[in-house]
Amino acid sequence: MDLCAVSINLPLSLLAEMVMFVKVVEAGSFSEVARQLGTSPSAVSRSVSRLEKALAIRLLQRTTRKLRLSDDGEEVFKRCCEVAGAAQSVMDLSGRFTRSAEGLIRISVPKAVGRYVIHPHMPEFLRRYPHVDVQLILEDRYVDLIDDNVDLSIRITDQPPPGLVGRQLFPIEHVLCATPAYLAEHGTPAEPEDLRGHSCIYLGETPADARWKFKQGARSVTVGVRGRYAANHTGVRLDAVLQHLGIGSLPYFTARQALDQGLIVQVLPEWSFIASYHGGAWLLHAPSRYLPPKMRVFIDYLVEQLAQEPTLEMGRTQDFRPS
Repeated sequence: MDLCAVSINLPLSLLAEMVMFVKVVEAGSFSEVARQLGTSPSAVSRSVSRLEKALAIRLLQRTTRKLRLSDDGEEVFKRCCEVAGAAQSVMDLSGRFTRSAEGLIRISVPKAVGRYVIHPHMPEFLRRYPHVDVQLILEDRYVDLIDDNVDLSIRITDQPPPGLVGRQLFPIEHVLCATPAYLAEHGTPAEPEDLRGHSCIYLGETPADARWKFKQGARSVTVGVRGRYAANHTGVRLDAVLQHLGIGSLPYFTARQALDQGLIVQVLPEWSFIASYHGGAWLLHAPSRYLPPKMRVFIDYLVEQLAQEPTLEMGRTQDFRPS
């Protein structure tokens, strides 16, 4: 008979009967298996009988004192051993995944966020989890988790897009900055409208990038700015500010270190600067009830570390607690 064809069509419920059959053959009696499993010999016998009925063959020659495999039973026993072994291997593998975090994590992240926010925390993560490797993919373009084969994605958004879940890591805040030397030479703006008389360093990707928006309480102001230098890279704009080229728009996470060191100062700190590149930095992944341990520890680590990152609040820092 074609045992392969029969086994393909067997319902999954017979897997337990296959394992029971293997145990009976290895133990040599129904009563011994019943003792091991805490059940009755008749229950063990019925389990083997169900397998025989499904295969339409006799697997065991039964006598009053012992059991012996039939010719067909020999072949079925070999196949059932393979099934039982494969099932045990799966359980062993599952246990290993449950116990330890290991493997490669591929995470896409916007270039500036990756450079200034995520990368500084990676050495400590790699020390804590020696069996987890990390590949940062610095991309400002939209990255599809499946098509681009990434495990996690950090995106600037107000909420997770449909089909993804995640956690907000920190808010994206923007500031206007200049060096004390630039302001000493050209004056310090007191109102947003004063920016029209200054050289402003902006993103430059669209005409809207030269229209800076501000909010103070119920007041909203939009000012058209101009300048001789624009750059769509936050690190370049920071360097341009440090070179006294003008007043630059920067994400707070890019400007923070230079602000703390006194190399630059915030301009118009009483006003909230509303940039087109705003929202929150969200750590996103495909929805799943069973995240691999490597992803769980990475997510928990980033949330823990970034909860301690200072954020801007009207010209001063505070501790941020992510939602």
